[in-house]
Amino acid sequence: MSQHGTKKRKLDRSTEDYMYFDSYSDVTIHEEMIADTVRTNTYRMGIFKNSKSIEGKVVLDVGAGTGVLSLFCAQAGARKVYAVEASSIADQAVRIVKLNQMEDRIEIIKATLETIELTEQVDVIVSEWMGYALLHESMLNSVIFARDKWLKPGGLILPSRADLYIAPINDLVVEGRLDFWSTVKGQYGVDMSCMTDFARKCIMNKDITVNPVTVEDVLSHPCKFAELDLNTVTLEQLRDVRGVFRCQCFGSSSIHALCVWFTVTFPAEEKALVLSTSPFKPETHWKQAVLYLDDAVDVMQDTNVEGEISLYPSEENSRHICIHVDYVIGEQKKHSKTFSIPDQYLEVK
Repeated sequence: MSQHGTKKRKLDRSTEDYMYFDSYSDVTIHEEMIADTVRTNTYRMGIFKNSKSIEGKVVLDVGAGTGVLSLFCAQAGARKVYAVEASSIADQAVRIVKLNQMEDRIEIIKATLETIELTEQVDVIVSEWMGYALLHESMLNSVIFARDKWLKPGGLILPSRADLYIAPINDLVVEGRLDFWSTVKGQYGVDMSCMTDFARKCIMNKDITVNPVTVEDVLSHPCKFAELDLNTVTLEQLRDVRGVFRCQCFGSSSIHALCVWFTVTFPAEEKALVLSTSPFKPETHWKQAVLYLDDAVDVMQDTNVEGEISLYPSEENSRHICIHVDYVIGEQKKHSKTFSIPDQYLEVK
């Protein structure tokens, strides 16, 4: 992927893992995840809806954190739950399990998934592995490893599928920040309008910006560009998750950015259960991933926005995501831009 960006010093895998697991040793990230009622309630319902497949069975919880999903599985009737957590929050998970009197059924294993040894194969794998833009942190790799090594043939994975979506958006806040420099002269008698180009380069940069996007700012119907079946997806496929997209704008506006989000699906006997991070649904702690164009582009109703998008691991740290987009808006020529996660998001999910 060297063609996508400038190469920096690559971190060795042990350093990558230390940075990742260390970020889960503080209470803040767990408070944020548990307080995300959309996330936690959907997992709870997804587990309970599959109680027939869980009751009396063995479950592996990959990246168990505080152990809340393991407890849901035990409540759903699991005979045994192996809760694997490499960070020091595993010590708190032991206390939480004991407090809920489930220590006879839930075993906390403080280790990386890839190093554990179990005495039996498992019937079910549960994991909350999703990061920003779905794949930041690459925890899905561990779920696939667990599937290939520990899951019985025909076993259940919760959730079982992930889908990625994209749509063009307008950003009035960015528009206001860029227009600000033209208002300085009227306020103070000093012309600073030449700052607009500099401001645009700073604001509409190559960062994957994690922000909530309002429905009113979405300029087209969502376009699904990738689907991952957790029963079959391979590590090789995760090295470059790509797809094409084509959106038609609703009306006259300005496109400032492309917005990426995901859903994950829990199978169910009747209706599948979907955890969505869409701007059309209630906000989650994942928000949306915003990819700013270099310049705003004016569009009209039915203007086509089309192209190809690729998500792949950063060369500097394989747990961090990069996104490359080739896009055409209306009659404009093709543009290309590569985005990466900025420092403030590198140790959180």
